[in-house]
Amino acid sequence: MTQYIQPIPQQTAYDDARRLGGSAWVFTETALLRDRDGGDEEVMFDDLAPDAQTRISTHRPAICGLTLDVPRIMGILNVTPDSFSDGGTLASVDAAVARAKVMAQDADILDIGGESTRPGAAEVAIQDEINRTAPVIRAMREAGITTPISIDTRKAAVAQAALEAGANIINDVSAMRFDPDMAGVAAAADCPICLMHSQGLPEDMQDNPDYDAVTFDVFDHLADRIAVAEAAGIRLPNIITDPGIGFGKTLQHNLSLLRDLAIYHDLGLPILLGASRKRLIGEVSGESDAMQRLGGSIALALHGSAQGVQILRVHDVKETKQALNLQMALSGASDYG
Repeated sequence: MTQYIQPIPQQTAYDDARRLGGSAWVFTETALLRDRDGGDEEVMFDDLAPDAQTRISTHRPAICGLTLDVPRIMGILNVTPDSFSDGGTLASVDAAVARAKVMAQDADILDIGGESTRPGAAEVAIQDEINRTAPVIRAMREAGITTPISIDTRKAAVAQAALEAGANIINDVSAMRFDPDMAGVAAAADCPICLMHSQGLPEDMQDNPDYDAVTFDVFDHLADRIAVAEAAGIRLPNIITDPGIGFGKTLQHNLSLLRDLAIYHDLGLPILLGASRKRLIGEVSGESDAMQRLGGSIALALHGSAQGVQILRVHDVKETKQALNLQMALSGASDYG
């Protein structure tokens, strides 16, 4: 029987506490041993096997020079006509660069996307996606923006073009399942890659998604994709994980994953959370306009931070940074900011 270790986050930090994945946040001296049969057993951290202790508490390697002992903000910059909340707002390369300059004042990473993966979105041709993203990335570098850049794509050729234009990270919502050549691109570039859980394709992923036990199913999927990545030559320190909020999940699936976020520290790798402006906020709050979901987005970012998530992918960079500053200062976790 497979058992999963879920550390129990603690709200107030102190210097000699156990750290959640090496983050600014800590957990109590106990953790839950969980299994698919519903058995949750509380165990002392010191009674866990040494390799398990290491997986859930050790510092994660830096990403593009960014240490992960404080939550890092990944700012979303979509150069698409149809993304669910900000599609069509950047009509030119100059407009995208101008937005990037503003975001770079507070973001640790800028995430550039040229294909919407919202529910129901159609696939974009490879060359069209390259034409949308590579010129923007190149222009950002020419404008002197030095912030690490990630390319949000499922396609190896798009990722390769973005890396050549100046990107540093690949953010693949399909975890290299959509395009098997993606693994070779990431391995050859020796660059960080984020592997996200998803079920189905954007066109159909919200058509009655189903899981045996969503928390464990997502964990097992990510563990499998990590193994595939390593077998393809991608170094473990270059892998980031993402449970994929909203990608083939109902509201209850998403809420379960958010409540159980700390379990993914048992994968031993950095966790990225992307829940900004997503449908679940509207389903809980009744707000149908994605642009009006700032409050819910910040609430989810703060929840993720307190669960030890190392990277928060958000639209509202400045506002999220301000909220994190206050959260970290009040908790005593860090002099963040």
